[in-house]
Amino acid sequence: MQKLLTSSIVKKFIPSRKSTSRKGQNGIVMVLGGSYIYHGAPILSSIAALRSGTDLVYTCVPKINVEATRSVSPNLIVIPLVDQKLTRGAVNKLLGVLPKNLDSATIGMGLSIQDRNSLLHLVKSLIDQDTRLSLDASALIPEILPLLHEKNVVLTPHAGEFSRLFGMTPSNVQKERIKQVETNAKEYGVTILLKGPTDIISNGKTTYIYKKTIPAMTVGGTGDVLSGLVAGILSKNRNPLESASAASFINGLAGKSAQKKYGLHITSMDLLDELPSVMKPFDKIV
Repeated sequence: MQKLLTSSIVKKFIPSRKSTSRKGQNGIVMVLGGSYIYHGAPILSSIAALRSGTDLVYTCVPKINVEATRSVSPNLIVIPLVDQKLTRGAVNKLLGVLPKNLDSATIGMGLSIQDRNSLLHLVKSLIDQDTRLSLDASALIPEILPLLHEKNVVLTPHAGEFSRLFGMTPSNVQKERIKQVETNAKEYGVTILLKGPTDIISNGKTTYIYKKTIPAMTVGGTGDVLSGLVAGILSKNRNPLESASAASFINGLAGKSAQKKYGLHITSMDLLDELPSVMKPFDKIV
């Protein structure tokens, strides 16, 4: 079943907030990413998760990036990795300090991985404690797929990452491209959000299509904002297809709003600034 995403559909995917809720009851998220070169990616994801309405975000970055990350925003709870790259030792120490009540996590943006087994160990450990996952960038490796079947996981590849992950290049013909996403989502039991001028989101049974056509969004970092949105919404809505679809739509609305203001001269930080206004119509308090 294929559907075009609309505001009325997305509104159903964003949970209400109780007027009596307390800190932590509207989502607790971990963001893991960054490297010597790419220090900004996890910052964008973390702020996007907060802007989605999540209560708490733990931003885990290599120790070399900690000072720069903390300087961007006092809203970020920054946890240093003990190594510059993801290693087994860094993962073990991280698992020891993370809160046990994480609702969701997004992993991979700008992340350098020294030992792929360390990534597998981290993902399995988080899944075992019922943490919903959004995986992006360097976390999208074929070895990870056996761990993910029917485990509340969203994969957010662009075309190149899709090819690396599934061994096939996405077709330029939309009908065939949709079929490729649906086939792999069904086979591996995951939700796939294939990014592009038209986002395709599928769990193998239901597919949502979102035609963005926002040329300004080719700027670096918009995918990191998307990953943060996926994790943020996933922290409140356990359905990965609904969360990924809502994140895609909202990311696009923020891009459209930023492009309207700045033309082809936006940065990903501009998307973050637009998120409150584009998400406000979806707010529900009970």
